[in-house]
Parts: sequence; structure tokens; C-alpha cells
Amino acid sequence: MTVLSGGFADPATEAAQSFRAILEAVARPGRIFDVTGVTPPAPLSVAAGIVLATLADHETPVFLAGHCDSPEIRAWISFHCGAPFAPAEKAAFALGTWEDLQPVTRFRAGEPAYPDRSATLIVERKTLAPRGCRLSGPGIPGEAHLNLPEVAAFQANHARFPLGFDVIFTAGSQLAALPRSTRTEAL
Repeated sequence: MTVLSGGFADPATEAAQSFRAILEAVARPGRIFDVTGVTPPAPLSVAAGIVLATLADHETPVFLAGHCDSPEIRAWISFHCGAPFAPAEKAAFALGTWEDLQPVTRFRAGEPAYPDRSATLIVERKTLAPRGCRLSGPGIPGEAHLNLPEVAAFQANHARFPLGFDVIFTAGSQLAALPRSTRTEAL
């Protein structure tokens, strides 16, 4: 694979479909969505590549952590997204495993007048499953379940609402979102 390959074959259509899937995931926390359309370099998942190719651009600095910080991934993001790279504290998007993104308190949480100036964490997982932690809040009729990597950090993040970071979990060709407005509870 070269840096020039692996992007959307039909950018207008595929980016619109991807944006819709991401929007649906954020609007329905805990629901798992399948996505296709890009082939990023390994070990980046298809879903993480979709999120970046759809949402990142020259105005959204990206922080890469752990195995996601490789020359091949940097080159792919630069070519297909045009996004600059930044330290964790200045990133609009942060990509890595949950463990590699620690401590998550270093990411932007927004400001009282501008809560939208926060980071979105793209958390690579081995699998996504509708089991484990109980989720409730806006966009969730009753309750939902998602296998979160932990609960305490998400509870602390929710307690700062309307400030805090948002999370998009990715695994293979699947994604699910956990906005800061979502309440989490261990079972």
C-alpha cells in the first residue's frame, strides 16, 4: 500500500455515507455501526480511517498515540485528510488505544463559553459489543450497553458536562460513540 491509496474511491458519496453513520452513532450512543470505504495502513482500523477521512481536515489537529503513531499512518492522514499533527493538549482528534491515550484529562474539554472546543477521542478497540456498561441519556431510549474499557473516566467526564471530551470507539469496520452527555454505570 502506498500513501496515495486507501482513500475513498467515490469521495462525495462515500464521505456523505460515512458522515451519516458517524452522526447516527453520536446521536444514538452505544449503538454499533458498520462502515466501509477506506483502507488505511495497518494497524489502523477501517473504522478509525473512516472517522479521520470524514471529519479531519487542515483545521483539526490530530494527536497520535502508541502504535497509531507511525510514519505510514502520519503520511496517510496527511495525504487523505490534510490534518496537522499536534500535542495532546491542542488536538481536536486523538487516536490510539484507551491505554495509550492516558491520561485522558490532558485533552481539551472546551470552555464554558465554547464547550464545542473540545477533543474527540478515537479509541481503537479489539471488539465492540452491546454488553457490559449500562448507558443512558440523550439519544438512548431506556438504556443501552457497550463494552467500555473502564467506567470511572467516563463518569468523571460526564460530571463536567457541558464540558468534556467525546469518544468514538472503533474496531475493524465498526464504530460506536459515547458523547460526554451519556451517563455510564458499571454492571
